[in-house]
Amino acid sequence: MSTLKLGIPKGSLQNATINLFEKSGWKINVNDRSYFPDINDETIACSICRAQEMSRYVESGTIDAGLTGKDWIEENESDVVVVDDLVYSKVSANPARWVLAVPADSDIRRLEDLEGKKIATELVNFTRRFFEQHGINVKVSFSWGATEAKVVSGLADAIVEVTETGSTIRAHGLKIIHELMQTNTRFIANREAYADPWKRAKIEQIILLLKGALRAERLVGLKMNLPLDKKETVIALLPSLNAPTIAGLHNTDWVSVETVVDTRAVRDLIPRLLQAGAQGIIEYNLNKVI
Repeated sequence: MSTLKLGIPKGSLQNATINLFEKSGWKINVNDRSYFPDINDETIACSICRAQEMSRYVESGTIDAGLTGKDWIEENESDVVVVDDLVYSKVSANPARWVLAVPADSDIRRLEDLEGKKIATELVNFTRRFFEQHGINVKVSFSWGATEAKVVSGLADAIVEVTETGSTIRAHGLKIIHELMQTNTRFIANREAYADPWKRAKIEQIILLLKGALRAERLVGLKMNLPLDKKETVIALLPSLNAPTIAGLHNTDWVSVETVVDTRAVRDLIPRLLQAGAQGIIEYNLNKVI
């Protein structure tokens, strides 16, 4: 029996990844004492490894496929197949950003002001290439954790750090002066593994269901009853993927209407539906939308 060796990112993305797989139909059980979690699919063998190293393992063939950030693929300059973008994170559905930050009271306001300065970051190779491309001479040093403290303690003039909201950077008394890169999660594959018909089909199955689960996170189902003479008025208010489903209620001149809408629209939509004559409105979550 063929097996796909799948890498799950350790660290901040681990829980979000496992939750996404569960919504997609794969239950991954992580044991803190093992880097090889169980999964309810005998054709998949899971491994846990740091997102920073994932693309290296995939490139070497140690892992057939895995999830990591665009940032670490570029940092490692890995030769892998980027199969798909999967926009999810530990905080929000927005891409994370690698930004250049300096103390709030610093005289450094532009990239050019960093000429000859020290920069601390975990994204060393990418940062060096970035400043070389801009013709600015800087000293880039590796920082593993607590990067913001390097500026506060005077060990660096600036940092290049990843953020989703910028709140942690501001909380440390820093200001963002430039964005270097946006990054999101990517599903990558080893080139030889992706050329294998069975493994490629398995990867495509996983991605299909992962993307269906991600799409479902932004949508909810709505179901309601309404008098037949209110049907056109209510339907005019309803967004949907295609068109709402309408069914007659037994022995009445009422109908049941069901549709799928964006979660952000629901709070404003429900009061309008009630005013238009809808009753018994039910909102429910979705697991997957394919």
